[in-house]
Amino acid sequence: MRIAFIGLGNMGGPMALNLQKAGHSVAAYDLSPTARDKFAAAGLNIAADAQTAVQKAEVVISMLPASQHVQALYLGKPGQPGLLSQIAAGTLVIDSSTIAAATSQLVAQAADAAGIDFIDAPVSGGTGGAIAGTLTFMVGGSDAQLARAQPLLEKMGANIFHAGAVGAGQTAKICNNMLLGILMIGTSEAIALGVANGLDPKVLSEIMRRSSGGNWALEKYNPWPGVQDSVPSSKGYAGGFGTDLMLKDLGLAQENATAVKAATPLGGMARSLYAMHSMAGHGALDFSSVVQSLQKRS
Repeated sequence: MRIAFIGLGNMGGPMALNLQKAGHSVAAYDLSPTARDKFAAAGLNIAADAQTAVQKAEVVISMLPASQHVQALYLGKPGQPGLLSQIAAGTLVIDSSTIAAATSQLVAQAADAAGIDFIDAPVSGGTGGAIAGTLTFMVGGSDAQLARAQPLLEKMGANIFHAGAVGAGQTAKICNNMLLGILMIGTSEAIALGVANGLDPKVLSEIMRRSSGGNWALEKYNPWPGVQDSVPSSKGYAGGFGTDLMLKDLGLAQENATAVKAATPLGGMARSLYAMHSMAGHGALDFSSVVQSLQKRS
């Protein structure tokens, strides 16, 4: 297939490469020259701009930071037409950004009016999952739209869930990331407490991993430096999923909870802790760096 891929960050770039490795013709673009150069060096075909990328594309995939970026890309802004006006009728658009469900629904309505299929398909699994092609996709759209997208999603992920109509994928994603943020803080607190009492963080992590406190952070994304190789905490918290992105997702969860009058006290507390961590200058670090705010200082 001819695929346009917009957004080559820590997640989008590896996803686009996996589609190319699967034999698809990919035209990719990112606003960042650094990202474009990085993935051009990896062999990805880089388009001159997003408009050029979508020319003759059968499928358009986007992976952008936030709601305003997705809305501006597809719907445009004053004096600048959106990408939907450049995409041919009959094209499938897959947005894998994590954004507000209402934004997905707004773009989907405009796409439908133009004869374009639009689904939201946010992901979980981190940068490791993006590179390995083992991501989890949470899809919002019709059965027929998912059937069109599935062969491509399978080249980038190992688990594909149909959450419901357009926007449902985003709702599932913010629920998941709210829980992830809470789990990372709890895991960080527990390890920091043990270390403050003289325990070896590796030993304590293994004890908890194999006990009732076991969770994804202990299994695959330990926040304490040196406990696991090849995770952000052992690389100066570089790469991975940024603190500011986690803060954004926790904010989306709180906005949604307010809208539906749901009680999410731990989600609210987690958002506040990540906000303080970001304001302390750590917004660009991986979200597991929140452990730094919880460590006992010598």
